[in-house]
Amino acid sequence: MIYLDNAAGSSPKAPGLGQAMANVIEHGAANINRAVNAATARTEIDIISVREKIAAFFGCPDPRYLIFTSGITMSLNLLIKGLLHAGDHLLISAMEHNAVWRPANQLMRAGVAVDVVPCDVQGRLQLEELEKRFRPETKLMVLCHASNVCGTVQDAAAVAKLCHAHGVPLALDCAQTAGHLPLDMQELGVDALCFTGHKGLLGPQGSGGFAVLPELAARIEPLIAGGTGSTSDSGDMPAFFPDRLEAGTMNLPGIIGLGHSISFVQSQGLDKLFRHEMALTKLLLDGIADNPYVRVAGMPGLEGRVGVVSLDFLRQDNAAVSMDLEQEYGILTRCGLHCAPLAHRSLQTYPQGTVRFSPGWATTEEDIHTAVQAILDLA
Repeated sequence: MIYLDNAAGSSPKAPGLGQAMANVIEHGAANINRAVNAATARTEIDIISVREKIAAFFGCPDPRYLIFTSGITMSLNLLIKGLLHAGDHLLISAMEHNAVWRPANQLMRAGVAVDVVPCDVQGRLQLEELEKRFRPETKLMVLCHASNVCGTVQDAAAVAKLCHAHGVPLALDCAQTAGHLPLDMQELGVDALCFTGHKGLLGPQGSGGFAVLPELAARIEPLIAGGTGSTSDSGDMPAFFPDRLEAGTMNLPGIIGLGHSISFVQSQGLDKLFRHEMALTKLLLDGIADNPYVRVAGMPGLEGRVGVVSLDFLRQDNAAVSMDLEQEYGILTRCGLHCAPLAHRSLQTYPQGTVRFSPGWATTEEDIHTAVQAILDLA
């Protein structure tokens, strides 16, 4: 099997991840914030340590504002629905995932105005179009840092600068850049940075969160309310963080596992991992460059992208190609709209979708050579 679907979920995971999570389940499953005993204290210390590690990893100035969630979809929902109300205005790009587009649609039905800022056929946000769309009632912009369809990377710092000139906070969806590119929310100038554990961070599914600046955090109305183990006498969620946005029992094995995986990523070096993936991406793009029957969606070369490549087979059904890749060559890809119909419309690959190839840290040059030959055969 040749696994080329790392944009959906990394495989293999960081070495030792399963054991790190098993240790929590077998030896440290005490629930945090709910008791005063030695077992609970040990687990609480471990979670605090992971929170501080991840906050530093993303340049979050205060670990209390590093919020754990089940992943980036939950993070985006907490931000979008917690910040916007009837009469407000939301800006999103035309490359967004359904994790943004669907909450935005729900809010439109509740009286929130939404503008989709156009992107060009290579997936790049048009800054001049963004400039036209700010209003006095604009309360938030959400931006996909890198496309899960084609890998195009947006200039987050430039977008943040423009947003702040209009007094609008920027939330950045880093599903495809966390674990691939260096991310410092203060250097980028973003107000919230959302991440998921199961992709480039090589962690478990059901783990992730977001880092948020205190000023923006103070405006978020908790989407989920419940027990936190703190201020239990009150009918309202605590006013302090992270408790205010972490109701209920957290995925403790997943959080510890994520901390383990980030340590592995750091030990390997982000730059080394990224250079490896981009070298493989170059092999793939070079190998199919002269084929007239395959179109590369988005950026044609290595500039301005991560290692996510979408192909539109011009003489074949893309779904049939994806199936043949697995059945005839043992190559696992992802076909379709990738939960991002907005992006496919921008890239002019709607409604047929594409076949997506996304190498990972364990992918080899031989894997890519095999994939290239398979693409040429099937095209």
